Amino acid sequence: MTDLLRFGRSLTRCCVRFCHQSVYKNHCNVRTVGVDLGDKKLEISSGRLAKFADGSAVVQLGDTSVMVTAVSKTKPSPSHFMPLVVDYRQKAAAAGRIPTNYLRRELGTTDHEILTSRLIDRSIRPLFPAGYFYDTQILCNLLAVDSVNDPDVLAINAASAALALSDIPWNGPIGAVRIGLVGGEMLVNPTRAEMASSTLNMIVAGAPSSQVVMIEASAENVLQQDFSHAIKVGVKHTQQIIFAIQQLARELKITKRTPPKMFSPSADIVAHMRQSASEKIYAVFTDYTHDKISRDEAINKIRLETEEYVKEKFPEAEPFEIIESFNIVSRDIFRNLVLNEYRRCDGRELSALRDISCDVDLFKPLHGSALFQRGQTQVLCSVTFDSLESSVKADIVTTALSGIKDKNFMLHYEFPPYATNEVGKMGGLKRRELGHGALAEKALRPIIPKDFPFTIRVTAEVLESNGSSSMASTCGGSLALMDAGVPISSAVAGVAVGLISKCNPEKPSEIQDYRLLTDILGIEDYLGDMDFKLAGTSKGITALQADVKIPGLPLKVVMEAIQQATVAKREILGIMNKSLAKPRSSRKSNGPVVEEVRVPASRRALFVGPGGYNLRRLQAQTGVTISQMDEETFSIFAPTPGALSEAQHFISETCRDDQEQELEFGAIYTATITEICDIGIMVKLYPNMSPALVHVSQLDHRRIKHPSDLFQVGEQIQLKYFGRDPKDGRMRLSRKVLLSPAATLVKKLSEKQSISMATAATNGEL
Repeated sequence: MTDLLRFGRSLTRCCVRFCHQSVYKNHCNVRTVGVDLGDKKLEISSGRLAKFADGSAVVQLGDTSVMVTAVSKTKPSPSHFMPLVVDYRQKAAAAGRIPTNYLRRELGTTDHEILTSRLIDRSIRPLFPAGYFYDTQILCNLLAVDSVNDPDVLAINAASAALALSDIPWNGPIGAVRIGLVGGEMLVNPTRAEMASSTLNMIVAGAPSSQVVMIEASAENVLQQDFSHAIKVGVKHTQQIIFAIQQLARELKITKRTPPKMFSPSADIVAHMRQSASEKIYAVFTDYTHDKISRDEAINKIRLETEEYVKEKFPEAEPFEIIESFNIVSRDIFRNLVLNEYRRCDGRELSALRDISCDVDLFKPLHGSALFQRGQTQVLCSVTFDSLESSVKADIVTTALSGIKDKNFMLHYEFPPYATNEVGKMGGLKRRELGHGALAEKALRPIIPKDFPFTIRVTAEVLESNGSSSMASTCGGSLALMDAGVPISSAVAGVAVGLISKCNPEKPSEIQDYRLLTDILGIEDYLGDMDFKLAGTSKGITALQADVKIPGLPLKVVMEAIQQATVAKREILGIMNKSLAKPRSSRKSNGPVVEEVRVPASRRALFVGPGGYNLRRLQAQTGVTISQMDEETFSIFAPTPGALSEAQHFISETCRDDQEQELEFGAIYTATITEICDIGIMVKLYPNMSPALVHVSQLDHRRIKHPSDLFQVGEQIQLKYFGRDPKDGRMRLSRKVLLSPAATLVKKLSEKQSISMATAATNGEL
């Protein structure tokens, strides 16, 4: 027993010594590298925080610091796809705030968090190796936010560093920067104050060899050449970040793990599938009479027949291998048609648009509506006006982190399951829908007038979908705004450009040949290498989003895609102008109206009512919204002209009073007492006026216990008029100033003398 205890103590000492050595070793492995981005310095460090994660990195710019961790399981996922989850969460403590909800802690997920998570996901996902189906989680932790430097770009770089410095298989690193345009000058990672005056907000994620993996941009009608130059500037600076991360990886001697299994079918199964199904698949893809539904049904029929045949030949093959082998064969046939024969499955030229039709003013009760049809993609857009009080209000944490306080324009995108002939759940906020709606909103926001008197909500409901529904929502939203009479500066159109590429067998990261496809179908997006969405006016670009499915795009391909999309955008605008060329000169007669009412100080108390009672009753009975602009001006928002008319009648009845007589400042008037209160008396200076209060402090120089001790209802007294209070508009009346202070003093003295004499008589002194 003694030997066993001695062995236990020895083992404990060894464990403690090992732990101390491990901590010391980890502390020694802390590495930091700096990157100069113009006049700013970006710092990337690793090895100090979250050392149990597969990879961890902290990126700091100014006083903003973001930590990102990467963890990937060693056992494969049962789902045969890349199960990557990116979670970016705002932290109130990082901004020195406390959440405003009832629990005072972070609850739910905001739109900004979801959009930033998608931004990071789209940047890193293309660089995972094919067939790597292992659950991987990227968590972004805001350590500190200085309200000067935005943490979203830092999170992309930290995610890149965390993956590159881990043993997770990943073909990175990447780098990301934000580009602003102020006064014709390109700014790299501009501050929030600089972004307030910037006409461009672009995030570029670049891969080694000056390639592009992701672009997200909104702009105020920036010219094509300036936009292209901004991308080149961004990619140039991403290379510095990539070099710094590579330097850290070399110093830490990172070795990537070898997964137990990479999911890909054997060459024999693929060859047998190709021999069995190639001709049938080719016949379907070259039959231009097919639409989306019939083409999918024909391919699925071939799939079922061929898979059963291949299963008989390879009974030991996994179901995934059979399914994936058919996908590989169909993908190769589809892509070779475009690369080698310059043919698309619907018979169009590579740069041709689908048939487009537009219709506006579909439903009279709506403030504005439009139906945009492009091929088999159909979107119904409607415009709704509401008061400025209905604008989106951000909580204090979002305001502190992103600077967004409120916005009076929003676009909500809806994608019901029937749009693709499916059955699914309705309701809830899906990340894809939020991202598509945010892109269309970015495209339309620059054309909305800054001083528009309403909050605008555009709803884009996808009724049919066969590719590029977000850009169809942009086109439909632009038409609906013009139909609603919103004086937008210019119409906006959007288009998606796809890519079919062939890589160099010796260098898989290099593109050997490629074809760009204008206005892509759903199948061209699914089997292609890029979804490049561009929106703008006839003069410039307002939004761009590039989703890349290969490890990187050369700048040459990106520039060609911008040019091809610009040509298509102008063609779409020409078609849209045939339906409605400019905004309607006036809004619809049944639409909302806004009217400013000036309430003089003398009527303000009647208008508002005790504790705001009259205002609340007015809004409840008529449906209008009233907000105070300044001391004497109120803004009335009415959903219909009828509601405004009803509100005006209510106001006239509530504030009705005969014409007030002209009162002279400093004049003395004879007033009639109408009521006696605890705090004073109510009087009328003339018969048809509203009673005015004379406060007890203005009744006499003496202190009065209660006004009823001196006055009676119906009694007439002399009062001096001193105008109206500038804050509440009440009359300022005084009786005290008309009384002689000396007489009052004498009266007080005589009273004191009488009391003294009475006291003396009582005491027998007299």
